[in-house]
This record gives sequence, structure tokens and C-alpha cells, in this order.
Amino acid sequence: MRRLPETSRILIVTDAWHSQVNGVVRTLSMLTGQLERLGQRVLVVGPDRFHTLPCPSYPEVRLSLFPRRRMARLFDEFKPDALHIATEGPLGIAASRLARRVGWQFTTAYHTRFPDYLAARTALPHRVAYAWLRRFHGRGSGTMVATRSLATELREHGFANTLLWSRGVDATLFHPDRATTLPYPGPIFLSVGRLAVEKNLTAFLDLDLPGTKLIVGDGPERNWLERRYAGERTIFLGPRQGAELASLFASADVFVFSSRTDTFGLVVLEALAAGTPVAAFPVCGPSDIFGGVLPRVGVLNNDLRAAALAALTIERQDCRRFAEQFSWEACATLFMKNLVPVKPN
Repeated sequence: MRRLPETSRILIVTDAWHSQVNGVVRTLSMLTGQLERLGQRVLVVGPDRFHTLPCPSYPEVRLSLFPRRRMARLFDEFKPDALHIATEGPLGIAASRLARRVGWQFTTAYHTRFPDYLAARTALPHRVAYAWLRRFHGRGSGTMVATRSLATELREHGFANTLLWSRGVDATLFHPDRATTLPYPGPIFLSVGRLAVEKNLTAFLDLDLPGTKLIVGDGPERNWLERRYAGERTIFLGPRQGAELASLFASADVFVFSSRTDTFGLVVLEALAAGTPVAAFPVCGPSDIFGGVLPRVGVLNNDLRAAALAALTIERQDCRRFAEQFSWEACATLFMKNLVPVKPN
């Protein structure tokens, strides 16, 4: 197979892009910056280049309308050496069809457990969603996944040719030195992420814990969650970014990750880089990141309350040292290794 040029033109197509705030957007933003620093030329084709409408059940997500003609022009103008389709939405589908029409090879990524998300919102059986995803990703040359356990899980559902592609963390932004004294009774148990049904936040909010629960983020479930849970010991701060978010990570006593459906959990690495131990369920993502690690940097337990209380005893410097092993440069290098030339010969 033909190799990519040392300096390549990389085209990334994604339905998740600014101004959305989620792990996919964060990953792709950091990835593109690192690729450019490594000398690559990158074009991201996202919803911002097309007419869009809000997703019916999730208005923060914009769905691109009739993207094929404009996307074809972008493909022709950019003349990529490699094509990566990051998502399975309207743009991902259009890119896959265009690539197959001109005989291009491409890679895909499995960022989101859509079968679980659809099951949480609709009555669509898992087997139907997996059948469609299998066909979508099977048309590419390889599917990038964040963890070994996710690769195993997808192979059990009939996916072939999974490629490991881990994640990184901005260890300069997320740092213990950003800690401040928060104006809430301690200990502080923090959650950061989309306020959506698939994040399983009620599992955290229902816990009887000492101190204060801080909830950072926005999403379709925010109003309902605030009406049900907001009070003196449960504070909803809304979305936070940059140094303000990093300070909250560093100032909390424990980061509680209640999701059972994430494929990785980038916020877990951000918490650890800030020196904050993690409490989570023993599921794909947290288990892959720190399960079995010594010295301990987090606690995995199906009893999330027990995990949160046990995490209070973890040494914060151990969390920081562990997170320093993950870099976005290594993430970008592995991504490059997984890419394939659009033209095999």
C-alpha cells in the first residue's frame, strides 16, 4: 500500500464541531492543533460550513442539510492525501458516499455509543442500531477506537479492523496549581459534562454524600435536573471552559463520573491532570484509563457512593503524575499511523 507523504493533507469530516461542547469536539480540536504543529495540513469539514437545523431531541446539535454538493467541492479543492470520517451523522454519511463514488479509501472513528443513546431516548433495539453502524464503519479501511475494551466489544458485535487511538490531556491547562478555595461546604464532589440522559447523572445526584455536589455543563436535561435537585448542597454552575473550568477541576475533592455509556471520558483525564481523584462505575472508559493502576488514582465500584467516599483518601500527586503520561502529541502521532492514503496505488 502507498504510504502517506511526510507532510500530508488530512481531511476530517465531523458532525460534531464548534460551537458544540463535548468530548468529540475537544478531541478533534486538540488533534488538529497537534497535527498542524507536526507539519500536516488539516481541513475540518463541520456543520459550520452548511445550512443546519437543530436535532429534534438535542437542539445544541446541528444537523447539516443537503451537504453533498458543497462537500464535493471542498474535496476537489483540498485534494486530500487522507480522509477521516469522525462521526456517523449527515456529514459522515455524505462523505462516505462521496469517497466510495470516487474510489477513495478512508478511516472512521467510533466516538459515541449510539445504540445506548438511542435506546435511552427511543424504543429502537440495539441490534438495529449496531447493524447500521456495522455497515457504515465497514465501508472504511479501519475504525479508530479509544480503548481496548471498546475494540473487544465492537468485535463481538461484528465490527472488523478496529484501530486503537487513545486520547491526551492538556497538562498545562489542567494543573493542580489552579486550585482555589470554593465557597461551598466540603468535601466537593464535581461532575463535568453534557446534561443528557445518557450521562446517567441521577446516579450521582441521588447519592447521599457529605459536602457539596457541583454540576458543570449544559444540555437537554438541565432544566429538569435543576428543578429536581438544585439546592444548598447541589449547585448547577452551567457551562464553564478554559482556565475557569480547569480551576474547578483542581479545586474539587473528587471527580464523579456517572456515565456508563462513554467510550472514553476525556474529563476523567482532565480531572486527574488537575490532581483530583476519580470515582466511577467499572465500565469501558474509566476501567481502561486507570483500572488496576498503582498507586491508585481513582476508585471503580458499582456502588458509586462507596467509590466517591473512598476516592477522598487518594493522594492527589499520584493523580497528577499518572495523567502526565497522556499527551496530545502522542494522540496525534497514533492517529497519523492509523490513516490510509485516499488512493491505494
